[in-house]
Amino acid sequence: MSFLETHFTARTLAHFAAAEDAIAALPPAFPLAATVAVNPFLGQAGESRAHAAARLERVAGVRTTQDRSALAAAIADGRISAGDVDAAAAAAGLAAADLHEGALREAPAPEAGPTLADLAAEATGVDWPGLIEDRIGLWAGAHFDRGQALWPAPGGRPYASWRSFARRDLTVGIAGLSGFAERVAGLPDDVRAGFGWACETLDLTPEASELYFHRLLMTLGGWAQIARAEGWLAERDGGRDTITFELLTIRLIWEAALLDRFGESLGAPWAAARDGWEQPVAPSADHLIDTALQEAADRAAERRLAELLAAEAPAPAEARPASQAAFCIDVRSEIFRRALESTGDDIRTIGFAGFFGLAAGHREMASDLLEARAPVLLQTGVESTTSADADADRALRLKKRAVRAWNRFKMATVSAFAFVEAAGPIYVGKLLKDTQAKAKSPALMPAPKADMPLSARIVAAATILRAMSLTGGFARVVLVAGHGSTVTNAPHASALQCGACGGHAGDVNARLLAGLLNDAEVRAGLAAEEGIEIPADTLFVAGLHDTVSDEVTLFEDSPSPDHKDDLARLKQVLKQAAKLARGERALTLPRAAGQASLPARGGDWSELRPEWGLAGCSAFIAAPRERTAGRHLGGRAFLHSYDWRADEARGFPVLELILTAPVVVASWISLQYHGSSVAPAAFGGGNKLIHNVVGGVGVVEGNGGILRPGLPFQSVHDGERLRHEPLRLSVVVEAPAAAISAILDRHPGVRALFDNGWLSLHVMDDSGRLAARYDRAGWQRRGMGAMQPESAAA
Repeated sequence: MSFLETHFTARTLAHFAAAEDAIAALPPAFPLAATVAVNPFLGQAGESRAHAAARLERVAGVRTTQDRSALAAAIADGRISAGDVDAAAAAAGLAAADLHEGALREAPAPEAGPTLADLAAEATGVDWPGLIEDRIGLWAGAHFDRGQALWPAPGGRPYASWRSFARRDLTVGIAGLSGFAERVAGLPDDVRAGFGWACETLDLTPEASELYFHRLLMTLGGWAQIARAEGWLAERDGGRDTITFELLTIRLIWEAALLDRFGESLGAPWAAARDGWEQPVAPSADHLIDTALQEAADRAAERRLAELLAAEAPAPAEARPASQAAFCIDVRSEIFRRALESTGDDIRTIGFAGFFGLAAGHREMASDLLEARAPVLLQTGVESTTSADADADRALRLKKRAVRAWNRFKMATVSAFAFVEAAGPIYVGKLLKDTQAKAKSPALMPAPKADMPLSARIVAAATILRAMSLTGGFARVVLVAGHGSTVTNAPHASALQCGACGGHAGDVNARLLAGLLNDAEVRAGLAAEEGIEIPADTLFVAGLHDTVSDEVTLFEDSPSPDHKDDLARLKQVLKQAAKLARGERALTLPRAAGQASLPARGGDWSELRPEWGLAGCSAFIAAPRERTAGRHLGGRAFLHSYDWRADEARGFPVLELILTAPVVVASWISLQYHGSSVAPAAFGGGNKLIHNVVGGVGVVEGNGGILRPGLPFQSVHDGERLRHEPLRLSVVVEAPAAAISAILDRHPGVRALFDNGWLSLHVMDDSGRLAARYDRAGWQRRGMGAMQPESAAA
């Protein structure tokens, strides 16, 4: 018989299933070194927004929509029209008059259900929730350490590691929970047995456990989400990891120990609370009003986007362009692409996911770390390296080890304050120097290399070119521009890098693709086997767009004297575009003294907002560039180049890829900014001014407590108002509606994002106008009734 069959009752086995459900309701969070934007509502994607709002109020005490006062102001000044409110009310099954009236009424403050620690705090006057956060945070900071701690915690599984820590922790007994260390020492060695003991001590019912477990995990903040990331990655790769279950067990043991110690005073309150946790989640009238008002704001944004796209577009130039420039679909590229195109009719731009179709596991020079330069949704498929000669590699390894040791000494608990006291004055000159200095050019690094057989290189090149809708009409120079953000003194720096490259800059992927497409054998194979002819005079050149300075560095890894003049012209227009883009961005950044001041922000140790990242993102458009060219989208749109006519004959594989990968990644980004804006207590990174980095994994506010996931306050707020307007991402695709519907049928997880209102989906016609909108009932023509399922948009 199995361990579970021998030791546990049917009720305990139900608790195990409930724990799995509660863990699945959590979003993952990734370490600071490679921050990846995550949809904080990922576990609720299968629920409506109203149902998710009710759930997250119960388990986290947060609101998931904009404040009613902000939405009422938008209705009053006409940004949200009466028609938007009426449509939102109808979609929610509410009377329009009730929704208008609800906007004027203050919403009740969200309130989480009580944990046993909350009840114990009321009964004893001791802040047990705060103490638990502090003690678990102290242990977790050492256990999850990624090389920061001078004396890292012993290895092993979390449950065993925590028991070793807790049975020597005298703080808990001093606070009033006498015998806690002894209780921990007497727990079973098997985490499942510890879990079962805690559930039985709490007398949990299966009806109460899933929601209650979710509540306990939310009290752990980023620690639970960091643990969830380990399990999520294991599940992505076909495996399994129990780390989050072990954290849940640790938190449950605290609850059981409190009941065991204070049972006389907590028995009745806990019985009442337990009854409350048995009640299923159901949206209240206020949840319906709040989510319907959010729906009205979202529909208003969709209406404004439709009006902007309806404007007449400039006629596309017919002549062969001198240059083409492929940028990441990142919303920051929209500003730069528009600026670059304005420098002349001889340059065209392309939008494509910034890993450029090469999911690379990359090893930097003198590094043992394999970086996933790919969307987190994908496993890496090719391994690349940046290498120099052996002597240079050895010297750089020794230098990196010395720097790591010095940094660990500076940041370790024992030495940190002494270091600041003694060495602080020395750093004044460094601060001033770094603030005024420009970053070292990444062009000095050797080109990365990947070992792939010729047949694989040909297939990869063809797949990427088709996905970029670039199979003909090649310019003499084709720029492949990744992007990165040069900043200093910023723990969340990786959140400003390329999300499609796993929180790293996109230079490696861009250089790999340029090298691939300049390869003579690959070009010959493309022509012979794939029917894609790249002209002999076309040169691919990689670049890196710095989103702080808007400067673009070119990597001339394939020198071509015949293209000297072409490259000189490209460099000239890139500099012009950089000035134009900085001029537009400077108007939005606090304390920006014109476009010339922006490059220095990246080196300023005191700058809280070197750039805005992806704040403001609200649309994803997959269509030929001529549909959006010349339209001022304000750095709010992800722009993916796509020609459905070239994709149709092959069964729409590119369309399927766009809807299941870039759209999902963009939704994670949009919803991360949304969650950090409307629910910062649960999904925001807190205040940069009081951040302390813990274990190289994440940040805490002040000197301890729970890890803060998500984006810092300064990434979404300018000090006076939200810089990111929390709106649903509008996904716009120029393709036949029937083809889109067929793909959604094959991918129910993607369909759920649209069915449950987390994203909206629109079809664009061949004039660039929004022709139809998707909902659960099918496609609805704009301003008209339903369209036939087989109807095409173009």
